[in-house]
Amino acid sequence: AWATERASISNNTTTTTTTIYYVPIYQLQQEAPRPKRIICPREVENRPKYYGREFHGIISREQADELLGGVEGAYILRESQRQPGCYTLALRFGNQTLNYRLFHDGKHFVGEKRFESIHDLVTDGLITLYIETKAAEYISKMTTNPIYEHIGYATLLREKVSRRLSRSKNEPRKTNVTHEEHTAVEKISSLVRRAALTHNDNHFNYEKTHNFKVHTFRGPHWCEYCANFMWGLIAQGVRCSDCGLNVHKQCSKHVPNDCQPDLKRIKKVYCCDLTTLVKAHNTQRPMVVDICIREIEARGLKSEGLYRVSGFTEHIEDVKMAFDRDGEKADISANVYPDINIITGALKLYFRDLPIPVITYDTYSKFIDAAKISNADERLEAVHEVLMLLPPAHYETLRYLMIHLKKVTMNEKDNFMNAENLGIVFGPTLMRPPEDSTLTTLHDMRYQKLIVQILIENEDVLF
Repeated sequence: AWATERASISNNTTTTTTTIYYVPIYQLQQEAPRPKRIICPREVENRPKYYGREFHGIISREQADELLGGVEGAYILRESQRQPGCYTLALRFGNQTLNYRLFHDGKHFVGEKRFESIHDLVTDGLITLYIETKAAEYISKMTTNPIYEHIGYATLLREKVSRRLSRSKNEPRKTNVTHEEHTAVEKISSLVRRAALTHNDNHFNYEKTHNFKVHTFRGPHWCEYCANFMWGLIAQGVRCSDCGLNVHKQCSKHVPNDCQPDLKRIKKVYCCDLTTLVKAHNTQRPMVVDICIREIEARGLKSEGLYRVSGFTEHIEDVKMAFDRDGEKADISANVYPDINIITGALKLYFRDLPIPVITYDTYSKFIDAAKISNADERLEAVHEVLMLLPPAHYETLRYLMIHLKKVTMNEKDNFMNAENLGIVFGPTLMRPPEDSTLTTLHDMRYQKLIVQILIENEDVLF
């Protein structure tokens, strides 16, 4: 059951032809043995309520083998003789009886996948066993010749979308797409969408890992990395919750960090990963940061206790909801929120709500170590080196914020906020220890303050 598929792969001006040998995995799934439940003729005492008539009580492996009668796909459940209270699935496959330890926690499972019924578990198991037996060598090499880079099957569609995007690359970036464009983009796969966006000069090229999560696909689906069928009844593969890329679990390890988040998948502005948000909105920095800082600089730099004085929590939550609901159209003007402390509170809340802080968990300990250096010049050099380790979107956001906070300190005569005061406010807001430890947080507070103070005072040198 081997076949040859020829895919034309377009690469700008030249066109080559690559031959990909593949196993029709979808066909193999259709050929897999069907489950056959062997019913126990008697009523079994103490049968667990979540098992049916396929449960045969305490019997030996030999008895189970005999009951299955050599029928491919036949199965029974039994209680272990050696370990009472432990249950086993005995399944006939490949002319032998396979025994699997069976578990139940509201759903049935023998491995990672969890099923509503034993019948579904066995069906999925037989599909997997059959495909992995018939196509073991092919599956092991599936990721070696991916279509991901070439997208031969969708070249024309990709070029069409690229042309549409390139037509507007010299125009100001619009906040909305037309209905026609929106419909067209929805129709293309996430893979083609990403390929089209790579050709768009307006797109900020921040690297972002995919946010893959195990997914159950309804109906036949093919992997967008290797182009092979995704087999099984449930949890056939993984889907990126940010861009919608669908791939095999084993293929996900090979997909490059080129996630292009889709706006329709980003439900919120607050509590959303920083890089995900800026890529989805095609901006250098989170819109919240830009809009809030613009508003604060327009009417609040001389406000006494700026960033130290809190606004009403209720009103700050209103601003958060406005950004989550309206995005960059959120109205935070003085007409709506005359108290500038509400806007500063909303900005600080945005930073606190980030799942990964602006100063990331990976760099936290390095920044703390740098703050502990006694020599000022060496400390500054160490801080600069760690700054270079931040993801680009985090670095750019931090840079922009420090330029703003420097402006705040330049109005210290009116607002009474110097770099040290701002360090106290923003230290725990911008950086948090990876482990959720109150003791560590308290111990590190002075170093967090010092890092932010250094960043503000030396923003022109460090960034």
